[in-house]
Amino acid sequence: MALTQIKFAPGVDKQDTSVGAIGRWTDSDNVRWRYGLPEKVGGWQSLLTDSIVGVARKQHAFVDTEGNRYIAIGTDKFLLIYFEGQLFDVTPLSTTISAATFTFNGTTTITITTSAAHNLEDGDIVLLDSVTLPGGTGLSASDFEDKLFQVITTPTANTFTITFTSAGSAASGGSVNIKPYERVGPAAQTYGYGFGISQYGGTVQGAQTTTLNGALLADTAGTGGSGTAVTVVSTTGFPAAGTIAIANELITYTSKNATQFLGITRGAKGTATTGTSNGQAHSTAATVTDATEFSGWGDAVDAGTITLEPGLWSLSNFGQVLVATIANGKTFTWNAGDAARLSVRASTTTTDFVTTGNPTATRATLISPTTRHLIHFGTETTIGSTSTQDDMFIRFSEQEDINDYSIQATNTDGYQRLQDGTKIMGTLVAKENILLWTDTALYTMKFVGAPFTFGFEQVGTNCGLIGKNAAIEIDGVAYWMGSNGFFSFDGTVNTLPCSVEDFVYDDVDTTKGQQICAGINNLFTEVTWWYPTSGSDFNNRYVVYNYGVTNNPLPMGNWYTGTNTNSIRTTWIDSLVYPKPYATAYNSSGTGNFPSIIGETGLGRSVLFEHETGTDQVNPDGSVTTLTSFIQSYDFSLQTDQGAAEYFLAMRRFLPNFKILQGDATITISVADYPADQNTNTTLSPFTVNSTTTKVDTRARGRYAAIKIENTGAAESWRFGTFQADLQPDGRR
Repeated sequence: MALTQIKFAPGVDKQDTSVGAIGRWTDSDNVRWRYGLPEKVGGWQSLLTDSIVGVARKQHAFVDTEGNRYIAIGTDKFLLIYFEGQLFDVTPLSTTISAATFTFNGTTTITITTSAAHNLEDGDIVLLDSVTLPGGTGLSASDFEDKLFQVITTPTANTFTITFTSAGSAASGGSVNIKPYERVGPAAQTYGYGFGISQYGGTVQGAQTTTLNGALLADTAGTGGSGTAVTVVSTTGFPAAGTIAIANELITYTSKNATQFLGITRGAKGTATTGTSNGQAHSTAATVTDATEFSGWGDAVDAGTITLEPGLWSLSNFGQVLVATIANGKTFTWNAGDAARLSVRASTTTTDFVTTGNPTATRATLISPTTRHLIHFGTETTIGSTSTQDDMFIRFSEQEDINDYSIQATNTDGYQRLQDGTKIMGTLVAKENILLWTDTALYTMKFVGAPFTFGFEQVGTNCGLIGKNAAIEIDGVAYWMGSNGFFSFDGTVNTLPCSVEDFVYDDVDTTKGQQICAGINNLFTEVTWWYPTSGSDFNNRYVVYNYGVTNNPLPMGNWYTGTNTNSIRTTWIDSLVYPKPYATAYNSSGTGNFPSIIGETGLGRSVLFEHETGTDQVNPDGSVTTLTSFIQSYDFSLQTDQGAAEYFLAMRRFLPNFKILQGDATITISVADYPADQNTNTTLSPFTVNSTTTKVDTRARGRYAAIKIENTGAAESWRFGTFQADLQPDGRR
């Protein structure tokens, strides 16, 4: 019987059934298509012997004036610099808390007491300085001096606990200065519904806080047990009317003045002292938090009340100066031209690049490429007042001066508010303009000169961005993932036909869109999105669009997917500053070792990989993890003059046809009698082939057959050509 050649088009089709996807592959993992042929993707290796504490959310590569290359890496806890094979911690510090004291209790748990409210939260990172231990602990001050610790608990507004590696004998006193790291945000995004979001106790990171100025008693009255006012240090930043939280008690108020919440109702939403209608007792200096937008505290709420976004960064460069903005927070700079750069932290007071005049609550920032304005997106209408943050408001600095926002007739500062949408989601520098997405629309921002400086044009509707890092641009074309599909912009917004759209959108967790990461691999004309599925806290699947293989005969483009745990990424940068793509992988159950944190727990770890090198995964410790891959074909049938699948087919042999085969490949033949049947492997499958295999004898019988090509061993690579098999009719039924 003559050999039959079965041809497959590039990419994967999951929109059709396994029988209906004629001429297509229907499943894949760690496979790409190049020149129309499927091949295993290249391997990757760790660039470091260290792993990073926490989950990396942003990378940015840049070069200083001397040609030195750097990568800034923003995580949910830190801002790091990768330089010449090493990591450096340049995370900005918050306000120092001076003259705190220790309490050792004979265990590894140490309580630190501050004279004023510390405003720390569980999981925060603190640097200890000027340490003097109380006598008799059996420990040395050098064990704590200039060491990082994780805050384990915050029992009161004036106390928090850390964990040391060994127990100290019971003692109290001493002195220590606390230098908190600037808080970035949670590791994962949480949707606001049900009874609790974010941290234990229901707090929301970034909420406005103040402290009590006087005690509250366990009654229904205000400060000191009288009246209907709660006195605090300052009410700045709190809504005119709303809800405050003190420890586990909620208190509503109807108005406020500079230092008081007025018209209060104690013990709101069931948070009164157990068994009574009284409020709880709180000491002076206790932390008071704006709880107006808290969801699920004591009662069920609407699912759309609030989304707690993960810790995110905007990273760009003003020449050789890194500009780093914490999402919904402040903007810091780090100067690569500083002689002591690797021992200096990012700061708002960096010499010659101060940002103390910048907004203090901004969703995203970037430097305009030609005019060198620092642009804040989703920022404050009144600079320095976080309560005025408007998610649709844009503010830009004076040209060449990233700290000047004083709008005058003689400068180019300015602002603009967008209309379509509820919040700005993300921005990109494109070929001729800046692209900015809201949750519903796409705008362009272009320099137009005096008097407006920048012009704004809405170029798309119903095409919003699903997450801050879910858009990418290459060769003048932007690609992005929205809440309802994939899009491109080349001067016109286009919906990308997608052969795996249902597979992606039937299971993607759109409430965690801020965790989605997009990356370009220009070496293979690929755009990849890594995303979390329903029930997953972190990214666990990816989808690839190959913009370089158009598949003209096929209307849904060249797409492929994967779920291999080793292939999931949280950040990606293309091969521009560096010759290969660099990416980070996160393991929530792992433990990172940079920066070194005493008492670290539950923060997970990220690994920085160089891609397209070797065939497998090389880990920080030098060990190798096998990189497996596979492709699965559609269920093909024997085509006769009686029609497709009218006859059962018999396969007697097939001829492997690999363009490249390093090591072994495994080929499995599976058959089914009807489209609704589950495919079963043939008796002799799977078959192991190598570069010397000329033919494989098999016995396969069924109305439909499919092939699966995979590798399961280390140091293996392959590129498949065509499938040729001896197929003949084997009766009708």
